[in-house]
Amino acid sequence: MRFAEIDAGREWTEPKRYVPVADTVPVVVEDVEAEARRRLKALKVNEWRTREFISGQPMPEEIRHLALQIEFAAAALVRLSPIPDDYDDDLYWPRVWDR
Repeated sequence: MRFAEIDAGREWTEPKRYVPVADTVPVVVEDVEAEARRRLKALKVNEWRTREFISGQPMPEEIRHLALQIEFAAAALVRLSPIPDDYDDDLYWPRVWDR
């Protein structure tokens, strides 16, 4: 049990306990990596990298930065224990703004 005093008020709280549901299949690392690949594919990162390799013109900086953010988000999600069931929610991933 934990006691917290907030703005001259007092509150008793119990820590939340994780109770796995028997029906759900746990999320594995491959699921998160597949979601990251899907998001990178939607950005057409491979096409941008191919274009950069062939023509020598650099990939736009905003695409490069967004790809790094997606890879970082995937790495952070993989390190969580347990990985959240809603790992594919936009809450965990960088925002992609439409132009």
